[in-house]
Amino acid sequence: MCDTTPPGTPGEAHDRFAEAAAFHGHICPGLAMGYRAAEVALAKLRSGRSEDEELVVITETDACGVDAIQVLTGCTAGKGNLIFKDYGKHAFTFINRRTGAAVRVAVNPSFNVDTLDPALAPLRARVMRGEATDTEHAEFHERVHKVVHTLLEMPAEEIFKIQDLNIQIPERARIFSSVPCARCGEMTAESRVRVEDGKFVCYACSREYSRGW
Repeated sequence: MCDTTPPGTPGEAHDRFAEAAAFHGHICPGLAMGYRAAEVALAKLRSGRSEDEELVVITETDACGVDAIQVLTGCTAGKGNLIFKDYGKHAFTFINRRTGAAVRVAVNPSFNVDTLDPALAPLRARVMRGEATDTEHAEFHERVHKVVHTLLEMPAEEIFKIQDLNIQIPERARIFSSVPCARCGEMTAESRVRVEDGKFVCYACSREYSRGW
């Protein structure tokens, strides 16, 4: 869960972090870690922001950091060059289509963001439960800003395991024709329908077959 705190940037050295925070809605350690992961990858791939599908990101989490990655890399779900794999890992693979280079940036197993400020986690719990006083809210925001500032300034190698990859580049996003669902009538991409009783049915209307396993 994110830390609720007003948007802002803890330092002038990272001008685009403010943009990522505005997009995400607040600052938090997770956003900062996604920002650093994207920063590292763009430097390794010698790439700027992707206007179309020049870059591809495969993310293994749907957590806060993905928003910073979208802002910095230009890889988004809408363009089809942000690919989500629900592995529950803070790990991201960045691919440059033009050069074929790829890098995976994953949180180092030896790194634990809570060690940057051991007092933050219990305070965050009180804030999230709605039990924090005004003084504790203020302290919480101050501690979050300090942790984020530390994350933005510390060596990337302390946070991440950074690995060059030889990877098959995913195909570009495809545009599929739409067909009407036989039940609800709504137009549905033909790649997202099932066939039931010889008719096209959308996932929402489908009766998934199961043998009870």
